[in-house]
Order: sequence, then C-alpha cells, then structure tokens
Amino acid sequence: MRALFLLLLLANIVLFAWTRYFSPADGMADPAPLARQIAPEKLKVVAPADLPPPAPPKPKPAPQVAAAPPSPPKPAAEPARCLEWGSFTLADAPRAEKALEPLTLGPRLEKRRTEEMAGWWVFIPPQANRAAAQRKAGELKNLGVDDYFIVQEEGASRWALSLGVFRTEEAAVARLAALRKQGVRSAVVGARETLVPKVWLQVKSVDAALEAKLKELATQIEGSELKSCS
Repeated sequence: MRALFLLLLLANIVLFAWTRYFSPADGMADPAPLARQIAPEKLKVVAPADLPPPAPPKPKPAPQVAAAPPSPPKPAAEPARCLEWGSFTLADAPRAEKALEPLTLGPRLEKRRTEEMAGWWVFIPPQANRAAAQRKAGELKNLGVDDYFIVQEEGASRWALSLGVFRTEEAAVARLAALRKQGVRSAVVGARETLVPKVWLQVKSVDAALEAKLKELATQIEGSELKSCS
C-alpha cells in the first residue's frame, strides 16, 4: 500500500516537471495574450441594445421568363380595287346595269362615257328600202333580239341593220355566235371604221368576292370585258 502511494506521488512529480519545463507550447493556448494585443485602446464594448439592426435579406432575383417569340406580322389587307365593265353601246348599257342590280352596289357604281373607234361590226346587209329594213327588224324582235338599229345615212350601208360595233374582230365574232344561237342567220361580221359612243360601268371598292361575281356577269354579255379602272 505504501509502495502504491509512493509510486503515484512519483508519477505526479514527473508529470509536473514535464508539463512545466519540457513539453512544447500548446498551439491552441496563448501563454501571453495581453502582450500580443493590437491597439487595445480602440476596443469598445457595445451593449446589445446599441447594436445596429441586422441588414434585411437581399431579395431573390425574379426568375427569368423566356421571352415569347415575336408573332409573325399580319398580312397586309388587299387594297380595294376599282373595276370597270364594258364597253357598251348606249342601247346595251341598260341591260348591263340591270344585271348588276342584284349586287346592290349603290354609290359604288358609276358610269364613264367614252367615244371609241370601232373597227368591226355585226350587221344584216342593206335591204332594198325602208320598208324591207323594218320587216327585217320585226323578224329580229320575234327572235328576241332588241339591240339593233337601222342605218339610214346615205352611203353603201344605208338600210343595213347594225347589231353591234366592236373594237376587235374577236368581240364581233363572239356577238355573231350569240346571235346564231338566237336564230339569226343573215347577220355577218365586217370591218367598219366609225366613232361610237360607249359606256363603261365602274364599280368602286371591289373585294375578292365581288370581283368573282363581276367576272361571272361579264361572261353573260358577249364582247364585254372586265378590267381595272382607267
């Protein structure tokens, strides 16, 4: 028992001597902290109440939304057009106007009068006299042909019956073909240089749907055409 006591005492003496004189300085302990202070006079103890309020948290940036692709440009609206249908003799113009009535064009419909050099005409050759020409006119009425006039001026064509004058031979031939369907057999196509008053029917603010209807009507009167306004 005495030996155990002496042994413990000796161990304590050795441990004290080692830690006091021989062990290396502890890296975590500072044996002389006051000697190594930097500008201790600048240190200031602040009470918790004097501390500045904490800075508010920075707002999170809003999530970036991918920009929508630009919408394709709208196609430009097709500009309204002005079309004119003709040309008609003064006798033919009322028939064409009547054909346009179902379209209820109102103020969009206007007339343009011109004088055109007709190079071709459809006619029944000259009759012997006025009475013979009038009899031939009666035959035309019985066939339903109302667009004609009797040539009364002096010259080689006196007492002929004109059934239409045209700028082109193609238009005159088309008129003759229509008369053939009505039963007219004695009419022919010939050259005739004469200045003839004509009428064009102008239609303003024409869209695609109305243009289609006008084109359909134009096929119903032989020799007529549909074109942009002059």
